[in-house]
Amino acid sequence: MEANLHDLAGRLKRGAYRAKPVRRAYIPKTDGRTRPLGVPTLEDKLVQRAVVEVLTAIYEEDFVGFSYGFRPGRSPHDALDALAVGLWREPVHWVLDADIRDFFETLDHGWLIRFMERRIADRRMVRLIQKWLRAGVLEEGTRVCRERGTVQGGNISPLLANLYLHEVFDCWAHAWRQAHTQGHVVVVRYADDFIVGFEHQADAERFLTELRTRFATYGLELHPDKTRLIEFGRDAAEHRRRRGERKPETFNFLGFTHYCGKTRQGWFTVVRHTMRQRWQAKLQALKAELQRRMHQSIPEQGTYLRSVILGHVRYYGVPMNTRAVSAFRLAVGRLWRWMLERRSQRTRVSWARMTQHLARWLPLARVCHPYPLARLGVVT
Repeated sequence: MEANLHDLAGRLKRGAYRAKPVRRAYIPKTDGRTRPLGVPTLEDKLVQRAVVEVLTAIYEEDFVGFSYGFRPGRSPHDALDALAVGLWREPVHWVLDADIRDFFETLDHGWLIRFMERRIADRRMVRLIQKWLRAGVLEEGTRVCRERGTVQGGNISPLLANLYLHEVFDCWAHAWRQAHTQGHVVVVRYADDFIVGFEHQADAERFLTELRTRFATYGLELHPDKTRLIEFGRDAAEHRRRRGERKPETFNFLGFTHYCGKTRQGWFTVVRHTMRQRWQAKLQALKAELQRRMHQSIPEQGTYLRSVILGHVRYYGVPMNTRAVSAFRLAVGRLWRWMLERRSQRTRVSWARMTQHLARWLPLARVCHPYPLARLGVVT
């Protein structure tokens, strides 16, 4: 290993390092489609990790505060807290729920290199990025080179995505809300997912129109079916009731469906529940995995299911979402019982016995995260 590392370092210094094409793999998405991922070679992973360490230290001086994706010291829950507090504190009445169509597949290499050259003077660093972009992917043993896009799965891809959207969206949105808006604007972005809240509908419509034009300039496009402007906020329910309309619409962000709700005291709050699509997709994957583990012992199965429940609770265990987390635990218990009964054509597993297994192996639902304002107030 030491000899290989010294050889790799020498090739980097001499400029003899050559990026290898990544192996393409596909994983299913919750909407039935597949997400293309790339598996780089070990050498490429090592070099990319080192480059990310260097570039992160530089670009952290530039990135704006409402960008949370793949940045040190920031997590998805920080973005969720910032969004919830912004919608609760500010007079937001309209929300733009936007989705960039195939962002990682349509990222323009030419613009990306131009953005890098504005900040990075070392041509060797820029050439490294160009080598990875031009390396291409292996599709069923055939190398395919592309002029657009960056492969998801590599260490460098999240940083390149942040760099691109920082120039295309973040800087523009920050300047736009200072110069062109008539009211308050709340922006939260996590990688290629972002939510924008507006006080006035006219600001929201103008922002959306100008955003489409700006994205088209840089080779990006908002998904026509997944991008929508909805009425959302503390007065949305009352306004829609007066017009004889239903409750305010909801939107999804980072695995949670956001609702207009009220506290026990009757004050407006943003309620976050587990997305139904994520909930169902996880149960389907768990069902297939339990079938594969059908003939393992109860302790082995219980240990695996405990890890699944703990991971679910640690992410989705936010205030006001306990009922959804408890329902997920119960659904996992029913799947486990169904699988245990399939191991024998004669034996039935009673609910009394199953309850003992659940109490022994599956953790109870609990709230793992504080209220958004509590954590965001400490961070900021």
